[in-house]
Amino acid sequence: MPGSLSSAFRRLATLVLAAAALSAANPTISTAQEKVVIFAAASLKNAVDDIVEDWETRTGKTAAVSYAGSSTLAKQIEQGAPADIFMSADLEWMDYLSGKGLTVKESERVLLGNRLVLVAPADSQVTAKISPGFDLADVLGNGRLAMANVDAVPAGKYGKAALETLGVWDSVSGRFAQADNVRAALALVAAGETPLGIVYETDAAAEPAVRILDRFPEDSHPPILYPVARIAGSENPGAMDLMEFLLSSAARRSFERQGFTWLGPIESN
Repeated sequence: MPGSLSSAFRRLATLVLAAAALSAANPTISTAQEKVVIFAAASLKNAVDDIVEDWETRTGKTAAVSYAGSSTLAKQIEQGAPADIFMSADLEWMDYLSGKGLTVKESERVLLGNRLVLVAPADSQVTAKISPGFDLADVLGNGRLAMANVDAVPAGKYGKAALETLGVWDSVSGRFAQADNVRAALALVAAGETPLGIVYETDAAAEPAVRILDRFPEDSHPPILYPVARIAGSENPGAMDLMEFLLSSAARRSFERQGFTWLGPIESN
């Protein structure tokens, strides 16, 4: 009997060790790993937060969103950051990743449009009418013009293009307060740190501490387009499901509530 009991214990110990070895070789996916990870342009925050919450409620799945300038996000993905979906504020950074084979090419879609506006703090008394050669420097006074980085971030590049097209870039060159993303530029104006800023219309609408002075002519800058794509190599089973939801009519309603122009397909749900 004692020998039999000892043998049983040995078998049990062997099974426990085998299970531990199997677990080490094939670790259980953690809750964090199960989350679908979206890298999204900062200007999409309000809408994407609402859409993700809706999707999570409908499916019981979870997602995490990292917001920043499209350039920052694209570089992070290039360096191996674990993203499943990328939502850019321009075509250039999507093309950058696509050209390196880092997106699922057939999943790429142009989803949204936006507009560019000149904003001031809500309690400011300044006025401005945007037109070719308008006196932006005079409206700016002794202050600086808040913009996203004009060399890398889409909102900053659109803003620079508009100012150059209108012939006023040189009059304010060197008087910029450049931020890492458009929401950071918006925050400078909202806090009264700068008297003026150039942001997307959807950003201005989401921030009660600023007011829109005028909208830039759409032909003064390249079309503001937001593409979306799944990231190549992602094995998250929920990524395709969330991607489909981002293209749905339910997502469309959320984007349009925030002021975006819908350019994607219309789904039945």
